[in-house]
Amino acid sequence: MSILQPESGFKAGLDSVLLGASVPEGTKDLLDLGAGAGVAALCALAHDSCRHATLVENNAQMLVLAARNIETNGFAARANLIDLSAAASGTERKARGLATDRFDTVIANPPFFASGTRAPDAARAAARHAEGDIGTWVRTAVSSAHAKGTVIFVHLAEALPQLLDTFGARMGAITVLPIVPRPGRPASRVLVRGTKGSKAPMRLLSPMVLHEETGNGFTPLVQSILRGDSRLDWHNRA
Repeated sequence: MSILQPESGFKAGLDSVLLGASVPEGTKDLLDLGAGAGVAALCALAHDSCRHATLVENNAQMLVLAARNIETNGFAARANLIDLSAAASGTERKARGLATDRFDTVIANPPFFASGTRAPDAARAAARHAEGDIGTWVRTAVSSAHAKGTVIFVHLAEALPQLLDTFGARMGAITVLPIVPRPGRPASRVLVRGTKGSKAPMRLLSPMVLHEETGNGFTPLVQSILRGDSRLDWHNRA
C-alpha cells in the first residue's frame, strides 16, 4: 500500500495502522472519524476487513491527500470522503450526508490534546488538538453506528478513564487493549472497543508489546501487522 502524507506537520503512524488492523472481519460499512490522510481506513480496506469505508475529515489538506491515497491504492469504488468535523452537530452531519444508525464499525484516532499549547505548524496543531472533547467524538461515533455496531478508538493511556466513562454510558462489551512500548513498561496507548446495545461486561486484555526489551525492532506480531500480513484478533488475546 502506498500512502501520501504531508511534507511537514503531523503524520499518521503506528496508531493508525493498529486501528485499521483492529476492524472486525466481515464489516460491511466502516466509518473513520477524523480520518486524516486515510491510513486507518485504507489499512482496513487492504485487509478486506470491510466492504466500503466512509472517511470523515475537515482539514482541506488532509482531504486532498486522502482522495489521492484512495485513488492511488485502487479503492475509489469502495470509499468516499465527507468534509465534516467529528464534533459537528447532528443536523450538520445529516446535511453533509453522514447517516445515523448505519455503520457496522466506527473507528477514530482523535487528536490527543483538547487544550494547551498548540504546535506552531498549523497542520500539526489541527491534527493534535481536538474540536470537542472525547465525549463528543464518542457520541458521534455511537450515533453513526447501527443498533449492534462496533466502535473502536485509539488514544493515550492517560485518556482511559474518560474513554471508559463515555463508552460505558452508551455501549457494552467494552474491551481494552493496552499498548506498551516494551515488556514491563507502562502502557502508552490504549485501543478501546465497545458494542452498541450490548450488556456484556468489560474485558481487560493482556498488553500488546511493540518492541523487544532491547533494540528498535518490533515484536513479530507488530511486524506482521505493519507488513499487512495480520489483523488484530480481539477474541484470541488472553
